[in-house]
Amino acid sequence: MKFAAVLVALFGAALAGPTTYFQEKFEDDLSNWVESTKKGGDAGKFVLSAGKFYGDEKKDIGIQTSQDAKFYGLSAKFDEFSNEGKTLVIQFTVKHEQNIDCGGGYAKIFDADLEQTDMHGDSPYLIMFGPDICGPGTKKVHVIFNYKGENLLVKKDIRCKDDVYTHLYTLILRPDNTYEVKIDNEKVESGELEADWDFLKPKKIKDPEAKKPEDWDEREKIDDPEDTKPEDWEKPEHIPDPDAKKPDDWDDEMDGEWEPPMIDNPDYKGEWKPKQIDNPAYKGKWVHPEIDNPEYEEDAALYLQRKPIGHIGFDLWQVKSGTIFDNILITDDADYAAKVGEETWGETKDAEKKMKEEQDEVEKKTREEEEKARKESEEEQGKEEGDEDEGEDEDEEEDEDELHDEL
Repeated sequence: MKFAAVLVALFGAALAGPTTYFQEKFEDDLSNWVESTKKGGDAGKFVLSAGKFYGDEKKDIGIQTSQDAKFYGLSAKFDEFSNEGKTLVIQFTVKHEQNIDCGGGYAKIFDADLEQTDMHGDSPYLIMFGPDICGPGTKKVHVIFNYKGENLLVKKDIRCKDDVYTHLYTLILRPDNTYEVKIDNEKVESGELEADWDFLKPKKIKDPEAKKPEDWDEREKIDDPEDTKPEDWEKPEHIPDPDAKKPDDWDDEMDGEWEPPMIDNPDYKGEWKPKQIDNPAYKGKWVHPEIDNPEYEEDAALYLQRKPIGHIGFDLWQVKSGTIFDNILITDDADYAAKVGEETWGETKDAEKKMKEEQDEVEKKTREEEEKARKESEEEQGKEEGDEDEGEDEDEEEDEDELHDEL
């Protein structure tokens, strides 16, 4: 009976299909979103836009940062849920069409208690995920979990995309305490939560009672005690130049006592060192023994968010605005998220790139025509100035002729 019940439960779950906790394509308006008023006059406005280039002008509308050097705060609420025993997938697209120099492109997942109008950089969050770019040194994907009140950064370096096109970012958190990060539906990183974040104290620590024995010899090589320095070894590094001669005009009283210049000694052998031999007392490198860490506490549910999930928000600072966020999805099915990614980002990426390349070609031709016109204008102006100078010379010659006739 128990086996049959399990089969029924699995079959029912399969029929139920993926659960979508939140989805936003920004096809209508921003009525589901709340602006934070925390930053006052320093707050920037999100606007609905598909940007300057796109695949489909209507489908590719998202929220775009519109003012430079501003803080941005916008969040949406959804029915709270727990990810206990379930996969959690967070996915959205980011398009830095302004060729961003410094600014965030990440989203934050909050619990159900977020005060949306007060959301700011210090508001406690559950997960922070997405790209962050600032200069050539910072181009990474943040994956940060809040665990027991502390924000923990992933220990691996996950590089983000830094071009002007739309890219799909996906975080998959599984109940077996593993994770996966995908960009453009391709895995870029994965692993175990315990290994790649400092959730827990280390399992093993160095035995505080263990000490290296005083007679432990770690020297692999030693000086050969039988080796002695040759008697003729000691030679000065520099010697007076034997070919140098005192100048004929040298005056000892005026110039001081003459000394020949110094040159490198060809017989100099450097500092003598005895040759090395294997150390008969060598015991190898001493390894500090480890013991079980008494402070280590296993946690079989590192993946689990301890509070009900209820909000998603964009809490950002951008120096140069223009980033577009779109196609947000929070679900419990990684395969479904991949499918949605192909239906959104996958359908727009090629057309978007084609439109951008066409625009670049038009701009290139326009610049070339403007440059050509500028040069022609300068040449024409130079010609006119030359004609004027020639006319002035003729007038001067006529005036000189008249003066000559009068004289």
